[in-house]
Amino acid sequence: MTLPEPFDRLAKAVNNWGRWGPDDRRGTLNFVTPDVVRRAAGLVRDGRSLSLAIPLSEDGPQLGFVRGRINPEHRMIAVHELHGEDIDGVRFNDDAVSMGLQAATHWDGLAHVSYSDRMWNGVDTAETDEAGAHQLSVDAVGPLVSRGVLLDVARAAGVDRLDGGLALTVEHLEAAERLAGVTVGSGDIVLLRTGQMQLLKAGDKWGYAISTAGPSLQTVEWFHGREVAAVATDNLSFEVYPCEIESLQLPVHMLHIVEMGLTQGQNFDLEELAADCSADGRYEFLLIAAPEPFSAACGAPVVPVAVK
Repeated sequence: MTLPEPFDRLAKAVNNWGRWGPDDRRGTLNFVTPDVVRRAAGLVRDGRSLSLAIPLSEDGPQLGFVRGRINPEHRMIAVHELHGEDIDGVRFNDDAVSMGLQAATHWDGLAHVSYSDRMWNGVDTAETDEAGAHQLSVDAVGPLVSRGVLLDVARAAGVDRLDGGLALTVEHLEAAERLAGVTVGSGDIVLLRTGQMQLLKAGDKWGYAISTAGPSLQTVEWFHGREVAAVATDNLSFEVYPCEIESLQLPVHMLHIVEMGLTQGQNFDLEELAADCSADGRYEFLLIAAPEPFSAACGAPVVPVAVK
């Protein structure tokens, strides 16, 4: 497949291969330095913690668009099971879950995407096979603590929810920056609120999934230039959907993950956080958001916590 010229130009402009050495497997998370973490910790004033995760339940957002990415299926494997022979002795309950690792609130690992036989930092695509991601697994993320910045794009535009299919531009991002009174910088984790999560909370899974406002090709160089460590959205597709180039599916994924090594998150519930930030005027906070350390995995669930 011949890639469109604008895409090819962007890929060359934002490529980070070799920036942190030939063996790097963490990409833009390298921007999260000890100094960044220390400054982020200083943002905690009140001790309030807000979870940004959606429930892990069988009533999750997945509708079968991605084969095998199922909502969590919970089952009990022990119910008041006796441990030992004393009838009045200790008993235990235990359970198990089957789910797609990217079914709910999650981070994508850098093994999540390839195109044109390319993966982040030149890793051979054969390193991801039926047994999993032998390199670029999501457990390479490790502890993830940094300054979180909420860019409430919907509120900055004067609406509760952006229209589906709206391609976010640099102008949208910078309007949200001005609303927040914060300048996004190196090592930040940016949380983009479009208001799409309202549809999922209202039970409209189809509306939540089918047409989404999100980052576009027009924003890729902005995230690259700001040295953002990771970006997460309050929607299913991360990027604008339907996509901007009809012949190219999920081009922002391709550029962010393969070329930049940028960690992406989806299905972050930013509604309570947005209300809180609007109330106290503080759109920056300590964000604790390490993914579950699944080995050889292309993504993993996370319970992100904003601490203010």
